[in-house]
This record gives sequence, structure tokens and C-alpha cells, in this order.
Amino acid sequence: MMIDLMAAEVIADPYPFLAQERDRHDIAWHEDMGMYLTFTHELSSAVLRDRRLGRVWIDREPASYLEPFNLLHRNQMMENEPPEHTRLRRPVAAAFQRGHVERLRPRVQALAGQLLDELGPSFDAIEDFAEPLPVLMIAELLGVPNADVASLRAWSQAIVRMYEPGPTQEVIDAAVVAAQEFADFSRQLVAARRSQPLDNDLITELAASELSDDEVVAAVVLLLNAGHEASVNVFGNGLVGLLRSGSRPADDPSLTVEEMLRFDSALQLFERTAMKPVQLGEVLLEPGQKVAALLGAANRDPAVFADPDHFVADRDPNNHLAFGAGLHFCLGSPLARMELVESLTVLFQRYPGLRLDGDPTSRGTFVLRGYTHVSVSG
Repeated sequence: MMIDLMAAEVIADPYPFLAQERDRHDIAWHEDMGMYLTFTHELSSAVLRDRRLGRVWIDREPASYLEPFNLLHRNQMMENEPPEHTRLRRPVAAAFQRGHVERLRPRVQALAGQLLDELGPSFDAIEDFAEPLPVLMIAELLGVPNADVASLRAWSQAIVRMYEPGPTQEVIDAAVVAAQEFADFSRQLVAARRSQPLDNDLITELAASELSDDEVVAAVVLLLNAGHEASVNVFGNGLVGLLRSGSRPADDPSLTVEEMLRFDSALQLFERTAMKPVQLGEVLLEPGQKVAALLGAANRDPAVFADPDHFVADRDPNNHLAFGAGLHFCLGSPLARMELVESLTVLFQRYPGLRLDGDPTSRGTFVLRGYTHVSVSG
């Protein structure tokens, strides 16, 4: 019987179940999801890199009710292929180049220190530290007022729950409301920047680009969502893995960040649709068929990673797929890596004896894996 990705025991710890599937097959059809799933690093990498496999957005039904959600996604770069993908990606790419990210490093260090200044010996590593830092940074990059940061997080949480298999009506309703409110908020920001441009402000640059109003709004929402959602979950998942292993960050903390990304992947599944016939292992995908790379399975593949179920703080090399690969490789990965290195470094400078206080609280989701609470003390 194929793995049930929404089973409580799988959500709690998917990796033994993914390993069992990987021992049985490299790729297999999942009837409930209506697509093939890959379980090895080799095939998952192939799915992400093969240009015959693309992101093809199809509006969720009922389309009229779900229009606020659909509108944001059909105009996003990650839901399109070239030439549309190229056109949508170009205006935002400069913001995440290495030079610009490096200029933000002192600001990340300062914000991390300020957040820790407010904490005592015991705190919630998610709510008090991992969540506010990346939200504040991506809001600052875009030019969103700090007063609106709480709304951004709530909207994002509601929208991303739609990415899980079989969302309930309650989840769907909340996502529609959040998508509408998020879009309205973004339109107001875009209109304000068009009437009064600001310097070093990404929304000002997007508003002055060739993108349509709907495309600018979709870009702003994508950047605000993706710009913090992955960072929060990578930090929480990775910190739990690090502390449970009894380790501390390596002398080169960037190695530990890469292991945090690999060990307990924040994004577990990424879909593609065949646009031409594609051979994947023993399976021939026909045009229109879907396949999903299971990134968590790929990142624990013993064919690539020695002792893959153990957290190795100085693992090197570390050829994980946490940021994807190929055309849709995460645009914000330089910023995310920098934020993670600096926040991890500052945290352990302040709390060298940091430890877990009890079991962390899971989000209860598979595709976007993470914790809502991680109690720690030091």
C-alpha cells in the first residue's frame, strides 16, 4: 500500500515511511494524489531539472469562488514557464543578488540581537525568534511598514495551507479571505509607490516595471510568503534536529545551515507536469501527467548522503535539494542562507547551553513541514 502523506504518523516523522518506499521503488503512482512520486535523489533532481517537466497552473475549482486565490497564483513566476517565467522573474532578481544580500547582513545581525535582548532564559524559538526575524527582513526589503507584519504572517499561514493534499472547506474559506485581503493590501502599497516612489524599495521598482497590476501584486505576495515561510520552518526544523543530536553549530556555521536545510526539509513536495513525453526510471510520463519530487526523501537518500538519518553539523559536501533545482531554483536562497547563518550564530553566542524544553509542537502539515512552538532554554 502506498504511503498516506496525511497520516498522523507520517506527518509526525515522515522519514522512516519515505525510506520504506525508497527501498521498494524509485518512482511510483499515488492513486489518491493522482500523480507519480519520486523517492530518490537522482529522480527527484531529474524532475526539478528536466525542462520537459514544467509548472502548469490550472485554476482551482470552483473557479469563481476561488478567484482571489487563483489570481495570485496564475500570475506568479513559480507557476509559469518561459517566456512568461523569465519576464515575471527579471524585475525581482536583482534584489536577491549577492551584493545586495551582503548589504543586508548587518541589519539581520542587529535585528537578531534586538529580538534576543527581549528574551529571558526560556522562550519559544519559533514565536519569539524564528518567525519575526525573516518577516521583518522581507518586509523591510519590500518597503512594508512594520505595523503590518502581523497581518502578513496570518495571511501567509492561511494561504499556504491550501498546498496540502485535500484541504478542508474551512482551510479553503480561510485561504480565499486571506488571498483577497493580501491582494487588496498589496494593491494599496503599489498605488502608494506609484504616486510617491521611494528609494531602495522593491515595491517601487516593481510598480515601475513592465508588469501588470495583477502581476505586481502576485509578485509582492509571493515574495512576502516565500521570503519568510521557508526560513521560519527551516530554522525551527533545523534547530530541533541540531539540539536533538547533541551538537552545536560547526566552526563554519554555513555548513550547519546546509545540514538544517537537508535534515528536515521545510518543503517536502514539489510538483511538475509533463509537457512532452519524459522517461523517469521505469516510468514513461505522457504529456499532462503529473509527478512530484519528494524532497524530504531525496535529502535522506543513502546513495548520496552518508548516515543520512543523523544530523551532522559539519557535513560536507551536502548536495541537498531543499531550495529546488533548475529553472525554478529558489530566487531568495542567498537571503535565506544569510539570515539563517546570522540568526543561528547570534542565538548560540547568547545561549551557548541552549536545549529543548519538552517536545516541539508540529504544524500538522506534510508539504510545508514545520513547528508552531519550540520551547527552549539556555
